[in-house]
Amino acid sequence: MTATVLFAARPEAWESYRDPLRRALAEAGVDARVVTDAAPETVDYIVYAPNGPVRDFSAFTRLRAVLNLWAGVEDVVGNPTLKAPLARMVDGGLTQGMVEYVTGHVLRHHLGMDRYIGRTAPHWDRAIPPLASDRHVGVLGLGELGAAAARALARLGFRVAGWARRAHDIEGVETTSGAAGLERVLARSEILVLLLPLTRETEGILNAERMALMPRGAVVINPGRGALIDDDALVAALRSGRIGHATLDVFRVEPLPPDHPFWNNPRVTVTPHVASETRPETAARVIAENIRRAEAGEPLLHLVDRAAGY
Repeated sequence: MTATVLFAARPEAWESYRDPLRRALAEAGVDARVVTDAAPETVDYIVYAPNGPVRDFSAFTRLRAVLNLWAGVEDVVGNPTLKAPLARMVDGGLTQGMVEYVTGHVLRHHLGMDRYIGRTAPHWDRAIPPLASDRHVGVLGLGELGAAAARALARLGFRVAGWARRAHDIEGVETTSGAAGLERVLARSEILVLLLPLTRETEGILNAERMALMPRGAVVINPGRGALIDDDALVAALRSGRIGHATLDVFRVEPLPPDHPFWNNPRVTVTPHVASETRPETAARVIAENIRRAEAGEPLLHLVDRAAGY
């Protein structure tokens, strides 16, 4: 029987995904039709974006899986009406984009490029940076994105320490977990990258107490989730010099309100949630493979642990 796949995202996303999804399903040998509207009781799979039209899943009585278009699932994982399996997006294009953003900004801060970029008056203030092998970088979050970024930084020669709630083994990266492990990573991180999922345990994880553990003048790079940081504590740490600079791509409210203090702080770089994006061509193949697996009775890829929240 032909499976019905409901694409539940904003209309502009459908324009980007329509052809790649249909092509990927055909290439995977899946007998399925992809639609943007269908009677709920006829839907087998939902390709889902949290900013799309579906909020209540209870009417989808034959739903076999929800396939998230985004890497983050914090906006859906706690939905009490969702009983079907939930898969997060692990997309090679998204991962590569994040690696490029993280390595680019780590190198920018490591090399001190801000002292030269944008200057118009004559200046010859030479400051020789250390080699990467003498620079300590911390990565909080060692999932698909964090692990990929940590590996890339280690390959460049940085001394990378990674922390996650669960133990990991990543070549070239010193990994740790637990409260004591978090403190050790923070204490050595001259540059800190935040790539944790947003859960009850990680919200506000970078607060005043933890920033005080970091080397004076350390840099924070956050392309993960805005709510990982206590904004007021970060503003205070920047003012005191405890934190030297913050490069922020994600925020508690987006777009970042015009009156937010981050905008006028010379020690803050704001990028408008561009660190990475799900690419329709590669994401469509991930979705098609999961539908193929479900139709064949095989385990789904990238299933979300509801208890852990990611």
